[in-house]
Amino acid sequence: MIVVELRKLFRRPRTWVTIGLLCLLPAIVAAFLASTRITPPPGQGAAFLSAVLESGSLYPAAALALVLPIFLPVAVAVVAGDAVAGESTAGTLRYLLVRPVRRTALLGAKLVSVIVFVVVTVAAVAGSSYVVGVTLFGAGDPIAVVNAIPQIGGPGGGGSSSSSGSSSSGGTANGPAAAAPAAPGASPPAAGTPGTGTSTGLDPTEARDRAADSVSSLSGAPLSPGDLALRLLGAMGYITISMLGVGAIAFFLSTATASALGATLGALAALITSQVLVTLDAAASVTPYLPTRYWLAWIDFFRDPIFLRDIRSGVLVQLAYVLVLMVASWANFTTKDVAA
Repeated sequence: MIVVELRKLFRRPRTWVTIGLLCLLPAIVAAFLASTRITPPPGQGAAFLSAVLESGSLYPAAALALVLPIFLPVAVAVVAGDAVAGESTAGTLRYLLVRPVRRTALLGAKLVSVIVFVVVTVAAVAGSSYVVGVTLFGAGDPIAVVNAIPQIGGPGGGGSSSSSGSSSSGGTANGPAAAAPAAPGASPPAAGTPGTGTSTGLDPTEARDRAADSVSSLSGAPLSPGDLALRLLGAMGYITISMLGVGAIAFFLSTATASALGATLGALAALITSQVLVTLDAAASVTPYLPTRYWLAWIDFFRDPIFLRDIRSGVLVQLAYVLVLMVASWANFTTKDVAA
């Protein structure tokens, strides 16, 4: 049953068109950056976008920041919203259930197909962006990369774990714009300055030796290619879990209605409402439980040390949504009258 659902998903041209469009957006942005050599000013634009001219190895992180707020959730909502409601709209759901297949098994197979779609899409965006970034910008000059991303203020490098509301919304001061590294070409902090992440009295030769074959974390510490790869994998895993929360909302609505479009729009409406409430001080009491509250906590994987508080909170929130909504989806689907 799972194999059947996966074949059905990946034989649809719209699945590959969706993945292709998500990969195309970062490629277009990279082409403009490479041709103009103009990056957003410090504190503006998607996270990491102002540092990619110095290191193409960081472009997968910038690409994920580009697609996460809007495009990736829309794609996941469309696929998950169509999982059950699409069969009902096409009139094929009743024929699926005529076969000796338990409803629970069918629901589980469709859930697996949604999970696989999310994993494949995130991996495709990150992988294609890495190839594009390294091709257009190179691996990065060691000295320039070490000084391109100064340490963010706050305990342990600051960031989302050191202030409330951070890593929560692009419209707040602590969102991805605030977490974005300084623009390449900005004056590097003086050697020996506390909190810069550079060694006291570090001359250019020592800096080059220390940063060879590495890029810099948001806190200024050099990252080896292996360390950067592990942090990217962590960010990809976290984003995948976050998108499963989106999928769970759309999946539940897909079992509650016969309209795939209605399920998709309902999920998007829920996410937009969550984003609005996240930026509203009056909703502070419910903000920690909103599905989009910790979406941007993946940026903390690129700090040194890694800030785990918001990452843990985000994982727990998304798993709670997935668990509750999947139980509700099962209850809906197993009692659904598909003969009507």
